[in-house]
Amino acid sequence: MNSTALTEVIKIKKKVLFGITSLGFGGAERVLVDISNKLSEKYDVTIFSIYDHGELQKELNNSVKFKSLYRCSYKELNNIQRMWSPIRILLFARILYKKYIKDNYDVEVSFLEGPITRLFSTKNKKTKKFAWIHNDIKRVFGSGLKAKIKKAIDKKIYDRYDNLVFVSKDNRDSFKEVYTNIDENKMNVIYNYIDKDLVIKKSNILENMENINKDGFPKLVTVCRLVEQKAIDRFIKVHSKLVKEGIHNEVYIIGDGPERERLQKLIEQENVQSTFKLLGKKDNPYPYIKMADYFCLLSNYEGYGMVLEEAKILGKKVIITDTAAREAVEGYSQARILGNNENDIYSGLKEIITSDKKENIQDEYNYDNKEIIDKIINLINQ
Repeated sequence: MNSTALTEVIKIKKKVLFGITSLGFGGAERVLVDISNKLSEKYDVTIFSIYDHGELQKELNNSVKFKSLYRCSYKELNNIQRMWSPIRILLFARILYKKYIKDNYDVEVSFLEGPITRLFSTKNKKTKKFAWIHNDIKRVFGSGLKAKIKKAIDKKIYDRYDNLVFVSKDNRDSFKEVYTNIDENKMNVIYNYIDKDLVIKKSNILENMENINKDGFPKLVTVCRLVEQKAIDRFIKVHSKLVKEGIHNEVYIIGDGPERERLQKLIEQENVQSTFKLLGKKDNPYPYIKMADYFCLLSNYEGYGMVLEEAKILGKKVIITDTAAREAVEGYSQARILGNNENDIYSGLKEIITSDKKENIQDEYNYDNKEIIDKIINLINQ
């Protein structure tokens, strides 16, 4: 058999590398797992993570390879190591890239803002490089001196990528305001990809919900990391005010993060421990979303809000604040968008809860993930 014929028999898969901070619980992390599992049907897919031991690693199928810079989770590092890690990547990006990545891939995709984007920006003539942007770049790093330094560094970093992918039009427009030097022709908007069938399947798994009150009050659920961006402290204050006025409702927050201790103290300070509960991480949050009367995402700012797609797939009534997440609920009849401040959230929730009819009207929502994966494939094959 000649070499041409052999090539026809053995089709060599294009090698695709995705980079992310970790595969812990999170929206971008969830999307990356689903994308990688789907693309592994067509490509040789590897995920490179800065930190190991992420909870979602176990959900990768056997075709997806995994490797990491550190062989431990971020939590397992001491304070000095945590401080040194991003500095190490910034200062020694080229050395780390050559040691751990080694020019072995046809396409490299930095899937999150921050250190992984700086590491993957190392020049490599034979590799196409994409950067995925999930957040409002004007706000994700804050507004202090540290944020200004990061933005100045990233101005050159993003210019090295062949294509930039944004999960919402708002995030693309925000990025353009900050990085005016970047060519608009290499900017793409691709909404988050989700395995719809898996969401429905996991929502039907029976969970022990002993922390959920068995009364008939409206139940509001949020799934998010406990970080400042998600504005859970504001939600606590609004909930407390409503309860004190006799407008009964219950809030359940699924997720963990650096804000947890502070938020728990605020819950106790407001004396709403029985009706506002931080449930922590859940391997399977979907039964909680399914049992909720409302799914809420009342953030200060957002990307596209992948979890909103999951809530819509499960036919939930959705309440969000006015952020880039509004794109995720366009045309969805069961969505309410509230003003992005405490007063508007209070008055909006008050009206919604007091007029609650308790029926679960399933919206006719058809989530088309094939169109999304086709866009990603087209980008890879350019």
